[in-house]
Amino acid sequence: MKVAVLDTPLVETGEDLVAIGIFEGDELPPEFASAPGADDAKPGFRKTALVHAGSPVHLLVIGLGKRDEFTPERARVIAAVAAKRARALKATSLAIAIPDEGDDKAIAAALIEGAILASYRFDRFKTHSVGSDADEAEADRPRLESLTLIGHIELTADADTARVAAESANMARELQNLPSNIATPTYLAERALELAATHDELSCEVMERDEMVERGMGGLAAVSQGTAEPPKLIVLRYQHGEGGELLGLVGKGVTFDSGGISIKPSGGMQEMKMDMSGAAAVLGAVAAIAELELPVNLVALIPSTENMPSSTAMKPGDIITQLNGKTVEVNNTDAEGRLILADALAYAVELGAKRIVELSTLTGAVLVALGSTYAGLMSNDDAWAEDVTEAAERSGELAWRLPFHAEYKELTKGTVADLTNSASKRKAGTIYAGSFLEEFVGDTPFIHLDIAGTAWDVGREYASKGPTGFGVRLLVDLARHLPAKA
Repeated sequence: MKVAVLDTPLVETGEDLVAIGIFEGDELPPEFASAPGADDAKPGFRKTALVHAGSPVHLLVIGLGKRDEFTPERARVIAAVAAKRARALKATSLAIAIPDEGDDKAIAAALIEGAILASYRFDRFKTHSVGSDADEAEADRPRLESLTLIGHIELTADADTARVAAESANMARELQNLPSNIATPTYLAERALELAATHDELSCEVMERDEMVERGMGGLAAVSQGTAEPPKLIVLRYQHGEGGELLGLVGKGVTFDSGGISIKPSGGMQEMKMDMSGAAAVLGAVAAIAELELPVNLVALIPSTENMPSSTAMKPGDIITQLNGKTVEVNNTDAEGRLILADALAYAVELGAKRIVELSTLTGAVLVALGSTYAGLMSNDDAWAEDVTEAAERSGELAWRLPFHAEYKELTKGTVADLTNSASKRKAGTIYAGSFLEEFVGDTPFIHLDIAGTAWDVGREYASKGPTGFGVRLLVDLARHLPAKA
């Protein structure tokens, strides 16, 4: 989407739709106060009214609520409201007046994010030859092509970062949305290779099953043995300049999770195509970091496979050996994500990652604990946890830290092997899974983000249904601020 910032009167923008906000206690600008529809304008947060001001034809007034409650997150929401109204009006260009409250740069960046995220739609499989009149009308609506912010600021690096990060999040959402007969491990690997080919500082290697087995990646080998789709371990490297510690990113890439022999209930199983949301977030983040040419060095790993039941599938009771030599008794084949992530984490350490962030739709328990508002964050390092939490706050992709404790670690211990992938006691499921993964990073500062509650259907104005691309904007913000921390 084309993004610009102008300092010009609202009536001279030339955009199809112009949106302005009013806080409680404020009034419309005098030039619009007596226009038709002005009486419908209300300051309550998210309330909208169309004012027919003559030029522009469409003026959208959005309530901003109380001035002292206005935040970048609220800016994302009102931008999303404006983008959706633009879509309803078949507008291809939108202008939004930057509210005069708070940090102008942060508010402008949030407006850009909200508008771009809200403009995403998934319709590549719609033929438009069948369906209701409403479906056909929706298909005919043009896409929003340009966004103009009206205010007294210049188009800064913050704004450009917001645009790139939001568009990369939408790229991740597209991957999440694709059905598993298209978005296979091979498909993800091809997308990663294509991405690397577009940036000189980015390279990609794809490890095949034979090499995984040869190296001793027992988790990837075991989970993938039940499917005809070949597994892939995707390794992306981004090098910007000499020196600097290596940041490791790891994303779970289970492109379809049936549960394996411990098969899931059939209801809602079609949504298990989204079990690669961590992989999508890492791919999106790497794409944005490379496009923005951020001064960081990173290695990103995506272990990818299907988890299917078959005569060759791993079985409850099997014992496997992970890359770092630890043995695991498989007591639940539907706890497969932690097995493939364990190998990827150990490999990230082997490749020299000095700090690691891993994202995965790992447990349903995190949805029970935190809903869709916060991802669960677990860490073995307080300073690293603080850095990531700050990035989560700035990006609006919130994370809440859950504790590690020696008593939780007891749950990970196996009976006849070092570890078990599914504790016998139904306790602290999200923390137990994070504690299991901690066994594979040694002393490396490590963040586990359980995004099972935030990757899909969060109910926010800019990502209300379906995939959210959660994690892309968080990781971009983290990478952007890392040089200052070094």
